Amino acid sequence: MSSGYGGRGYRDGSRERSDRRGGGGSSGHGNDFDKDQGGGERLDRPPPHLKGREIGLWYAKFGAVRRKQGDRRSRAVVQMDEAREQHITKLLSSVQSDRPGPWRDYNDIRASTSNSRPTAARSSGHCYFDGEMSEEDKQKIELKSEEEEEDVTAGQKTSQRHFPRAAVKDEAPDAWDEEEQQEKEEKEMLRRKDKDLDFLFQEVARDNSLDERLERDLQSKKSDTKYKEMLKFREKLPSYGKKELVELINSNRVLVVSGETGCGKTTQVTQFILDDYINRGVGSVCRVVCTQPRRISAISVAERVAAERAESVGNGNSCGYQIRLQSRLPRKQGSILYCTTGIILQWLRSDPLLSTISHLVLDEIHERNLQSDVLLVIVKNILTLRDDLKIILMSATLNAEKFSKYFNNCAMIHIPGLTFPVEEFLLEDIVEMTRYSPQNQDRRPSRKRGFWQGRNSRPEKEEKEAEYKESWPTYARTLQGRYSDNTIETLEMLDDDDKIDLELILALIRHIVLKEEDGAILVFLPGWDNISGLNDLLVAQEMFRSDRFVIIPLHSLMPTVNQTQVFKRPPPGVRKIVIATNIAETSITIDDVVYVIDGGKIKETNFDTNNNISTMTAEWVSLANAKQRKGRAGRVCPGKCYHLYNGLRASLLDAYQLPEIMRTPLEELCLQIKILKLGSIAQFLEKSLDPPTTKAINLAIKNLTGLNALDRSENLTALGFHLARLPVEPHIGKLILFGALLGCLDPVLTIAASLSFKDPFFIPLGKEKMADMRRRTLSRNSKSDHLTIVNAFQGWEEAKHSGARYEREYCWDNFLSANTLQMLHNMKGQFAEHLMHTGFISSRDPKDPKSNVNSDNEKLIKAVIVAGLYPKVATIRPSRCKKAGVKAYTQADGKVVIHPKSVNAEETEFNYTWLVYHLKMRTSSIFLYDCTEVSPFSLLFFGGDITIQKDEDQETIAVDQWIVFRSPARIAHLVKSLKKELDSLLEEKIRNPAPVDWQDRQSKDCAVITAIIDLITTQEKPTGANFP
Repeated sequence: MSSGYGGRGYRDGSRERSDRRGGGGSSGHGNDFDKDQGGGERLDRPPPHLKGREIGLWYAKFGAVRRKQGDRRSRAVVQMDEAREQHITKLLSSVQSDRPGPWRDYNDIRASTSNSRPTAARSSGHCYFDGEMSEEDKQKIELKSEEEEEDVTAGQKTSQRHFPRAAVKDEAPDAWDEEEQQEKEEKEMLRRKDKDLDFLFQEVARDNSLDERLERDLQSKKSDTKYKEMLKFREKLPSYGKKELVELINSNRVLVVSGETGCGKTTQVTQFILDDYINRGVGSVCRVVCTQPRRISAISVAERVAAERAESVGNGNSCGYQIRLQSRLPRKQGSILYCTTGIILQWLRSDPLLSTISHLVLDEIHERNLQSDVLLVIVKNILTLRDDLKIILMSATLNAEKFSKYFNNCAMIHIPGLTFPVEEFLLEDIVEMTRYSPQNQDRRPSRKRGFWQGRNSRPEKEEKEAEYKESWPTYARTLQGRYSDNTIETLEMLDDDDKIDLELILALIRHIVLKEEDGAILVFLPGWDNISGLNDLLVAQEMFRSDRFVIIPLHSLMPTVNQTQVFKRPPPGVRKIVIATNIAETSITIDDVVYVIDGGKIKETNFDTNNNISTMTAEWVSLANAKQRKGRAGRVCPGKCYHLYNGLRASLLDAYQLPEIMRTPLEELCLQIKILKLGSIAQFLEKSLDPPTTKAINLAIKNLTGLNALDRSENLTALGFHLARLPVEPHIGKLILFGALLGCLDPVLTIAASLSFKDPFFIPLGKEKMADMRRRTLSRNSKSDHLTIVNAFQGWEEAKHSGARYEREYCWDNFLSANTLQMLHNMKGQFAEHLMHTGFISSRDPKDPKSNVNSDNEKLIKAVIVAGLYPKVATIRPSRCKKAGVKAYTQADGKVVIHPKSVNAEETEFNYTWLVYHLKMRTSSIFLYDCTEVSPFSLLFFGGDITIQKDEDQETIAVDQWIVFRSPARIAHLVKSLKKELDSLLEEKIRNPAPVDWQDRQSKDCAVITAIIDLITTQEKPTGANFP
């Protein structure tokens, strides 16, 4: 039995085994500590005969024993009063006697010994939602897996849907009409249920009268003033002159279109296709769908195309958009639809061949995000099954050949960009022109510390580090004669891979302002700390405080109101300075930028499969990033781009960022592969453009099996099926299902929406401490970041109900983004609609009273958070320094840090010693984000497997053998039996979704859940005082 605290390197319980044996020190005096314990000598001093290393070993052993004793003393006690004990005993007897099959009598369980070892205890306590199951259960599951797959996917066809109908039909022809009719009915049912399928489910047949009408409409536009004005603009775009584009699309099944920023490919290619079909008199069979990586792009591009066609977007016109939670659909035939990549993946569940789409345009594929990479594999497969589908892949120029090669060396066409020339400067040029010298003259060149800093770096980066070190002396010699000695000396001092020199950027901005022509300045920095740091430096200068400058920090944490300023041109004589992350590379265009300062870094998330942890570090930009950043400077006139890295570093930059599929957890992707019936996860991912590692795939499958989303044969379980259909990662999906089942839907949907999108708080520059204070006030001493967001959201709803002015004031006072809160509100509606369609709740309203009978119960909401986030658990211990908050530990990592943004970061008074968290991220330390203090009963009922045993003189109950509580054996067995009933009930609810009838107090469902809620709510006693 482990001691109940993770950490300090004892990941496998070795500390305790060593303690049990009496030590394990290498000295011949290994038992001296034991002798001291028995004698009358002082226990905190080593025996006088020990020397040197032996004294150190004695202290190490003494510390381990002290820690173990402290851990044992601080264990929370799991107890219940006599009345509840009797009630639960009766309830269990009643429930178990009603169930058919061999059940052990409850009295036999009570009489059984409490001193069993963990392995023996474990075999009878399988939890459906966590951990391994018994061999008998495994065999049953495996035997049933095929039937279950059929049951849970009612409304979808089996894997034969991936092949042309003629190839798979081997039954009598008489049955075909019946089957087709059934399929039509299924599609209609799905369409009615899911508005996102409206555009997909259309009968597409040639319609001569519609063809003629579309042709007349297009001809009449040519005399429309608005259309003619737009046409003049379109004709100036480089893509407009590429008339061979249409011929290439018509004569090839796949075409790669590469083009520079501003060439017009996104807006023009779709229109060329549609207009060509209309002019040829076959407009009714043209349905063009174009994917976009971001919601904002799908909307803005659709609006632009509609404007160019002198129409409004959607409303049955020729161009529309569809994104999650929002759509303005075009006419059903002869139209263009812009949508996010996720919408296409959603469509594929219902129609694996996208049979009603004539042209699929995949835009911005060079970004290599997870969804677009998966879609490429699926599309390549569809092409073997559909002869009539046209695929157009649109990419930046850098890696267009790679996509052509992936699609069997398909045809390519390049469109030049429409930008003015941009002059580029490297770090040596910038230092020479500004004569900058760092204030700290003692800084060592980082080439002596390593080019990539070597922390969790990939082998390729290690190779570049070695190459950089080796090449530096030669490169430094090439600078001599071209640059001053001071510049070369400064370059060596600036060669710091860890930090961006903000003072240098300040000097460069001053240089541009004093020596260059008018024009906005755009500064690219990797993260919030750099952005706020540079902003502080600028406003500290008298020069930049004048009304001749507008300084706009651009980051997702900034209030959206500020961000709209970025697009406005300032009045003459006023210079705009925008400080942004890579959001300004592609997602938005700031027209008046003339000067770009490229900080040379980008925040990149990587997934460390060895430690099962995400890391976020500032990495060097890729050549693709640098090119995009340079392009931002030449939109309106010739521009200048300043790169904050030297020429040697520039020569070693990667061509483009590592694809997302190779650096992120794959659980959500694996579920999508299974629900789309794409076969073996590993075999499918092997076909991708850049396959992830086998280790990453196996880890994802292992995690999904532990969550019970997949069985051991890699089939979706009933739970897995529901999790795959929710548009969130699996842990958040599980949180949503449990919120529905346990009658606290509204607050849990708020938490789920926030975790899958972002929290609604923003950080105004200069008011960080006040924002933290408001956040703590909103937590209402709940010790929970998740409940803080629930409280903030409820406050916003009340303020909004009172009127727009109250809403604005509430958001302003509490540093909340009204736009983000509205988005969370919309997402909650979508989640609720999904739960209603699948049968978990009876209304699409998240606030429906029947789904919220327990929504005021804070302790139950915390228990539901455990159900969703387990096994992401940390334990806390008090810090010696009261002001420093508490120390936190996880089983896998040892010591971790609660993120400063958390309401628990500086908390010193906790009721319990356990936290659950959503995200663990390694940056400068391992940080826990979004954490909530949770109680013993929450972990016992909604965590992993329960074991009951004795630890010396203590009777204990443990979750997964490391989260340990004291408990009398009879209570422990009651809890274990009640958990077993809960698991059985929840499994049934997941297999056959139905709302719990909270009015029917006699039903087994209601009785078991009510008993557990009662224990969580009334029987928990705070144990904070028992901190060692």
